[in-house]
Amino acid sequence: MKRLLLLYRNAFGGLSKPAWMMSVVMLINRSGSMVTPFLSLYVTDMLGYSLREAGIVLSIYGLGSVCGSFLGGWLTDKVGHFKVQFVSLTLGGSLYFLLLNLRQFEYLAAGVFVLSLVNDCLRPANSASIAHYAKPENMTRAFSLNRMAINLGFSVGPALGGLLAALSYQWLFIADGATCIAAGIFFFLYFRNQQGHRPAPQQQVSLAVKAPTARSPYRDGYFLLFVLLCCSFAVMFFQLFTTLPLYWRGIYALPESQIGLLMALNGIIVFLLEMMLVYLIGERIKKQVLILVGLLILGVSFIVLNMMQHLSVLYLSMLLLSISEIFAMPYMATITVERSNIANRGAYMGLYTISYAAAHVIAPLLGTTIISTYSFATLWWVIGVMAVITAIGLYWVVQKIENERKEAQPTVAAGGSMVAK
Repeated sequence: MKRLLLLYRNAFGGLSKPAWMMSVVMLINRSGSMVTPFLSLYVTDMLGYSLREAGIVLSIYGLGSVCGSFLGGWLTDKVGHFKVQFVSLTLGGSLYFLLLNLRQFEYLAAGVFVLSLVNDCLRPANSASIAHYAKPENMTRAFSLNRMAINLGFSVGPALGGLLAALSYQWLFIADGATCIAAGIFFFLYFRNQQGHRPAPQQQVSLAVKAPTARSPYRDGYFLLFVLLCCSFAVMFFQLFTTLPLYWRGIYALPESQIGLLMALNGIIVFLLEMMLVYLIGERIKKQVLILVGLLILGVSFIVLNMMQHLSVLYLSMLLLSISEIFAMPYMATITVERSNIANRGAYMGLYTISYAAAHVIAPLLGTTIISTYSFATLWWVIGVMAVITAIGLYWVVQKIENERKEAQPTVAAGGSMVAK
């Protein structure tokens, strides 16, 4: 037990105070994550729309996420990560109260789009902020700390959301909006006097900006392929928020409270294991190998649902899905940071988050279409095949990106100046 506690202490050691405080902001924000996990059930059960219409609403949420990720990345490079995060948190929180009153399909869809756009401006700005405040040697652990806070909050949000939904879905919107605004206030009070809010002037940008690896992300072939494959990963992973709740309700007849607990399990597992595993693995295993393993485990997490129908299988599936997340996501973010620099980090992080935002569009449409046309079982087999193909593609492209990064790393010349290899 003592060794385990020491291991946890070492895993969390050496991280900067701003990195910790950024994680507190995300913990507050994600503790209110109640609307998105239950949106498909809210649209079908509460508002009485069809499964297909629920898929359309979720895809519109994803479309807003795509636009928000692009806009957030652009604004981060223009006005800095502080302003983008503060406005996204406070304005996004206020929009939940508006969405609560939208029932007609067209108004609901428009409200979901605007809400998602504003909320997802946060993602690239938040990632750029973590990269700014983290120590270079702790970059992956800083992202893992942030994800740990998100997952701890996510373990609270859906569990509490399931209980509130049993009373009234209205409480989901009120709680989500209130926690977003609270996170925005906390963020402003702590970070308003921190350095690095403004984007670097062009004359201060390092000469490394002109290096091939610092090109625009939209002209970076390997990175574009990496983003496309990350999107494929996210399409599979986001079935957690789209079709899995429908599967749990339709096949197992689980109530909202138990659905919330199942989703909370994902956050609890990631919270308990990710920092420790990232610390232990460190640089010992290549990123492309870890991501490959993560993708293959993700495929297995869905295939096991077809092996037998028993409540225990749902928990096994969630355990595997959570482990796959630990192996893949932190290193995907690190690759994006290492591929960028101070002048274009917002654009790179924006494009990376667009891959997840686009998955919010594709995942519900793909999932509900396959379910409506065929069955849940067919969807799980399709995801298993997708996982293998995506794993192979990511292994190859990450290997190429890592090789380029190592070749471009500066080294100290004999006279003490930095020269390219």
